[in-house]
Amino acid sequence: MQVTVVKSKIHRVKVTGAELNYIGSITIDEDLMDAANIIEGEKVQIVNNNNGERLETYAIPGTRKSGEITLNGAAARKVAVGDVLILITYGILEMEIAKNFKPSLVFPNEGTNLLN
Repeated sequence: MQVTVVKSKIHRVKVTGAELNYIGSITIDEDLMDAANIIEGEKVQIVNNNNGERLETYAIPGTRKSGEITLNGAAARKVAVGDVLILITYGILEMEIAKNFKPSLVFPNEGTNLLN
């Protein structure tokens, strides 16, 4: 049997941009992506703490050390600059492997979205 588990989580980052006229995705500072073990094109669930919205899109790398968190395309309508988000990715593992799996959890500085 396989189960879906949390693979990565970036906890409490602030939206720095919303670009409606873009083909889609979320742009994430590449340092945050590396720390959370998120790869380019990976599906990301976005939970907006400010308005309760939940949506899914895919990750694209942003400039390192920029703290960038930009929602692109239609997702830009679901956030406002300054909203606090939780970004989550999932993996599908065999049950026995999943029992011992440890996700990559990242808690960036809430003021800057940068790693400490």
